[in-house]
Amino acid sequence: MRAIEIIGTGSCVPHHTITNDELAQSIDTSDAWIYPRTGIHAREFCTARQSTVTMAVEAARKAVDDAGIPVTGIRAVLAATMSPDFSTPSTACFVSEALKLREDTAALDLNAACSGFIYALETARGILSGIQEMEQEDAPLYALVIGAEQLSRLLKLEDRTTSVLFGDGAGAVIVKLTEAGRSDYAVTLGSRGSRDILAPGLYTGAIDKSVDHMVMNGKAVFVFAVEIIPRLIERVLRLSGSDLAQIDYVLCHQANARIIRHVVRKLQVPEAKFPMNMERLGNTSAASIPILLDEMHGNGTLRGGEKLLLAGFGGGLTFGGMQLRFRPEDRT
Repeated sequence: MRAIEIIGTGSCVPHHTITNDELAQSIDTSDAWIYPRTGIHAREFCTARQSTVTMAVEAARKAVDDAGIPVTGIRAVLAATMSPDFSTPSTACFVSEALKLREDTAALDLNAACSGFIYALETARGILSGIQEMEQEDAPLYALVIGAEQLSRLLKLEDRTTSVLFGDGAGAVIVKLTEAGRSDYAVTLGSRGSRDILAPGLYTGAIDKSVDHMVMNGKAVFVFAVEIIPRLIERVLRLSGSDLAQIDYVLCHQANARIIRHVVRKLQVPEAKFPMNMERLGNTSAASIPILLDEMHGNGTLRGGEKLLLAGFGGGLTFGGMQLRFRPEDRT
């Protein structure tokens, strides 16, 4: 079976820290109210010189360097984002220009909200598989997959239902097309169809002209998340013929610590199998899983060969689960 494995990671997190105490100076909230409900103490917002594109480019460069591959080997670049700088050119095209990728490199943005990174990974696998089949390519095929968000510009700080949750950032991975057994790769994607999370686009459309900032039905999204994540995990394991004991880490979208801890209790597994970083970064939507991947690689938690299960959920309501290997290239 044609599969992908992650061989390199990179990230870019802005360093304009907004703590809960700082938010409390302008809205009726406090760290004592936010943290127990979300697991978030702070988040990072872009400075005036940063944007979705600049963060995506920086994360991409780091991922390429970490993978140790020539950029000429990259045949697809995909950016998962719900907060692009422009409707066109895509964020992916800006990255392609900045990295001077070859002209026959596919480049596109993809919006599946907080599930977007997993959707983009599977899309990258499809593109690389098509190239291999059509071109009978013998050389290794790589794709650059990015999650990048500047959610701060979609927020109204006076609305504490969303302003306390979201942050900015970008994460990127290099994936390699490979042949793998059923136990090493599995994916499931879906969407429920819902307006429980709404964010403004580049213009206000006819559906709801009152949406001028991100709004969310927090209770409905929480109920959806704690239901769908265990189902995602169980379905991916069933597709791969694995069990949870064989998975080294489950990387969930970093939306809310209460959601992840609810899943941990339901599945009766050690919390250490479900790493979290939203305490410092908040919810960075499509960027949350690749940022977490890069942090785990950078601090030595991921050394190579680990079997990972990714679980995303977000606006739409979209959801996606994937099992794959983290396998950096041997440079010795």
